[in-house]
Amino acid sequence: MNNLTLKLTKNLSKLRIISAYFAAVMVLISLLGLFSHGLNLGLDFTGGYLTEFSTQQSITQHKMSGLLTSYLPDSFQLSSADNGTHWSVQQADNDISLKGKTWLSEFSQQSGLTITPQDSIYIGSQVGEELINQGGLALLTAVMAILLYLSLRFEWRLAAGSVIALFHDVIIVLGFFAWFDISFDLTILASLLAIIGYSLNDSIIIGDKVREIMKRTKDKDIDSIINQAIKATVARTLITSGTTLTTILSIWIFAGESLSGFAIALFLGVLVGTFSSIAISATVPQLLGLTADYYQKKEEDVCPLP
Repeated sequence: MNNLTLKLTKNLSKLRIISAYFAAVMVLISLLGLFSHGLNLGLDFTGGYLTEFSTQQSITQHKMSGLLTSYLPDSFQLSSADNGTHWSVQQADNDISLKGKTWLSEFSQQSGLTITPQDSIYIGSQVGEELINQGGLALLTAVMAILLYLSLRFEWRLAAGSVIALFHDVIIVLGFFAWFDISFDLTILASLLAIIGYSLNDSIIIGDKVREIMKRTKDKDIDSIINQAIKATVARTLITSGTTLTTILSIWIFAGESLSGFAIALFLGVLVGTFSSIAISATVPQLLGLTADYYQKKEEDVCPLP
């Protein structure tokens, strides 16, 4: 029985180490996408026109894009909903896009389609720049507060594991949006803040369990301690992640085009957050040289043996 337990412990340790290196490769791929492609900033950040209209007939997106090309010579982004009867057109903030006030009426008269205007919004580029600055400041403030909290709560190697897991989750999500050229807007920025909180929660649970086991046991094997912590928390983590993913999937399916990016970011963030809580936050402290002696000695100093 002891031999079987030892074998399982070694296998789990190898799997954690391999997963940590896999996570590092994924981060490098994500960074490559961010630097080579960049984020496809949405209208919230770039400024421009958003025009929404509906058609009586159901039309494919390819056909509608071809029809609009004659009226919108500049590049535009087209999205549809309600089986190709509700349309949203985004144009960049430049001289050509100033035609956004008149092109829809011309298109309605000459395309032969029954078109009902829904909404038309203009966002100035200065507003978009201000949103970028404020969004970046919000992310920076959240990260700084988390770093302060972790530095006070954990030994530095456990804190480092949580911080690296947090950055891993955010970079993976950003890299996904860069590689697949998905529009990045304010809802996705909000999802990043939610992902940071979710990632931190999982990492703290693992870190607390590691610290708890170190304090109550005389076991010096760090592999065994970390594996015990993972086994003690994995069921709770999977249940929490599963219920969260179900809710996000419902938003993705039923909330429509406007929240699809938000749902994609959260769905991916929860997946990689669950993965990183084991592969990174529980493994990095071991790679940095964490030993059970730190908390065991600390416990003995507080409660010295008679």
